[in-house]
This record gives sequence, C-alpha cells and structure tokens, in this order.
Amino acid sequence: MANKGQKFQHYPESVKREAIRLHLEEKWTYREITEHLGIHDKDRVKKWMRKYREEGERVFEDRRGNPFRESTEEYRYIRRLEMENAVLKKWLAILNQEVYKKNGRSSKL
Repeated sequence: MANKGQKFQHYPESVKREAIRLHLEEKWTYREITEHLGIHDKDRVKKWMRKYREEGERVFEDRRGNPFRESTEEYRYIRRLEMENAVLKKWLAILNQEVYKKNGRSSKL
C-alpha cells in the first residue's frame, strides 16, 4: 500500500520495451533484467510481462492523467481561434467605418 506523499518511479516506454525484449528474446531472468536496467522494484518486470501477455502493445501507453485532456486542449484551441476570428471581424468593421467616414468627408470638400 502506498504511503501518503510517496513518489512512484516512472519508467519510460523504452525501458519497458527493452525489459520485455530481454526476457522474451534473450531469455534473461527477471533479476538480471532489473540489475541491468537499474529497476528498483524486483517484481516490476514480472508485472510488465503479465500485462504485456494480457494486453499486448497497449501496455506501453501512458494512461496517467485525464483521458479527455487531448480533446480539452483541442476545444481550447478552437475557442481561441473563434475568439481571434471575432476580434478580427470587429476590427474590420471599425476600419470599414473609418474608411467610409473619410470617403464621406473628402467628397464634401
């Protein structure tokens, strides 16, 4: 069980792939892999192997955080572009009014 405030070691995808490759192709033991790759938890490679057998390549995906984050970022980007578009339309309307006023005054002179 995790203690409050405990930091967990995150291993990049490349380390996980290498550990699984060493076990499957090179027939290394879990102990040899953990020592070679500097993995602190001796059962970590076993867990990766079990998940790899169950899920296949999906085991390498980083599923931390909000799963909807990408769509939220896309939504924010679209909203920003819409706001920018609205500002540019207002600016164009103001410029058109000024040009109209200038043209209207210059014809009276």
